Amino acid sequence: MASVHILIQAESGQMWAVSEALEKIEHVEKVHVVTGPYDIIVHLNMPVEDLRDVMDSVHTIPGIIRTETCIAVRT
Repeated sequence: MASVHILIQAESGQMWAVSEALEKIEHVEKVHVVTGPYDIIVHLNMPVEDLRDVMDSVHTIPGIIRTETCIAVRT
């Protein structure tokens, strides 16, 4: 299992809709709407081999400008 964090920039006014859509994706444990350079941080705990499917699901959500995925190497 891998601990994965996805940092997301959303279009103006879209962070609430994006965060609700993210909560419906398999393996998503937490969705945080935050301040700073990113609007949303998503935490997942999942098999690494499922990451491609998860990222495909994330990238279909309207209102996402940019993502950055971080896989924890030590927890």
